[in-house]
Amino acid sequence: MARQQHVGYFFSRGFGPQAWGRNDWSWGYDWTKPDLYQQSVRLLEQGGFDLVIAEDAISLGNPSTLDLRIRQAYGGPKHDPLLLAPYLFAATTHIGIAPTVNAGITPPYLGARQFATLAHLSSDRFGINVVTDVGSARHAGLEPLAHDAAYDRAEEWLGVVRRLWHSWGEGALVEDIDSGRFADASRLDAFQHDGEYFRAAGPLNAVPFAEGDPVIVSPGGSGRGLGFAGAHSDVQLALAPLEAAAVRAYRAKVHEAADTAGRTPADCKVLFVFKPEIVASSEEADRLVAASRNPSDADLLVIAQGQSSDLETDLTALDLDAPLPSGLFADHVSAGSIRGLVGSTPDAPLRELLTRKARKGRMTAPGGHEGFVGTADEVADFIEELGDDADNDGVIFSGDLHPASVSRMLGDVVPILRRRGILRTSFGGGGLRANLTDF
Repeated sequence: MARQQHVGYFFSRGFGPQAWGRNDWSWGYDWTKPDLYQQSVRLLEQGGFDLVIAEDAISLGNPSTLDLRIRQAYGGPKHDPLLLAPYLFAATTHIGIAPTVNAGITPPYLGARQFATLAHLSSDRFGINVVTDVGSARHAGLEPLAHDAAYDRAEEWLGVVRRLWHSWGEGALVEDIDSGRFADASRLDAFQHDGEYFRAAGPLNAVPFAEGDPVIVSPGGSGRGLGFAGAHSDVQLALAPLEAAAVRAYRAKVHEAADTAGRTPADCKVLFVFKPEIVASSEEADRLVAASRNPSDADLLVIAQGQSSDLETDLTALDLDAPLPSGLFADHVSAGSIRGLVGSTPDAPLRELLTRKARKGRMTAPGGHEGFVGTADEVADFIEELGDDADNDGVIFSGDLHPASVSRMLGDVVPILRRRGILRTSFGGGGLRANLTDF
């Protein structure tokens, strides 16, 4: 029997126009209404997924790239996934939901109260994907911060949120009908926080949790991001080359950070983002891979538009046959996103960088894993190998939260994973934290 792993889904477009630009749009769902997402999340719960993480970016980007971000709905519009969460909880029973929250612009007291409310309403199935995006600071009248300073701010923010969550001490909630006393004010922590980035006062106007704090999720593959995950997160949304050696090395960095913070490796599940292209046969996989080897200029333009949105930098007007200009990217652009484009060849022509992004590879090939195109059995083989060879905690499938997309990606994979013992067939008791600690 293969090693059991945790499996989640990254709602990568966020609460935006699901399936735009693809045939699934013709199903006729209204992306602004809850039905689309409720049907999708029911499928994921039926499939045994532990959680759904909803991407979000509150900003449409800088004025020079607005058209790039909304023309093909790469970067917007997006509605607030925090407000979608109750509709998803109403449609399900076990699966956890972790919308993205920006630690820079969400006041800690307001956030702590909203999160506590959703944790109670969902029977402790609520989690928070904490991001440190600084590009949106101007919308809240704040100055942007450098990368590491943004993590400093996020750590202070999370510390205040947690202190607020625990500002009702043990025994504060009395609920004694005979004495007529509901709560004991002497057990509340009326603290005053006056920090570098935030000022806030306790106690919180919300009661304690029955099953522990809401689950904290964090992305970010920089040293600072991995340190934050090891010290504070219950789930690390990991982006890394999906090879056994790279997975082991990445997990070791998170575990080292956890140990430094007085935690254990079991305190933080490292789940690697995975977006396979699942096809019916090996022959079809070979055809797709071969077709991707020689992309046209039109194909490269489509990739450049997506990269321009992610990088908040217009690549579409650049010379394809010249290297990227020095100083092209602003300080707030994610170092990981830049690295994802340029890799180890920052002086290569843009055509080469985009061609590399266009190329697809087989899940299984004579020389080893080359990409993520494969059959359902090959996808299951790959996930099983990561668990067995890299002691992996699990994976996060990535895509639109659309019933057709979810069914197409997972319809044949879920039964195979279950037959092999990799994917759960039932849920234990409790909420999202229990899902993560069932095994």
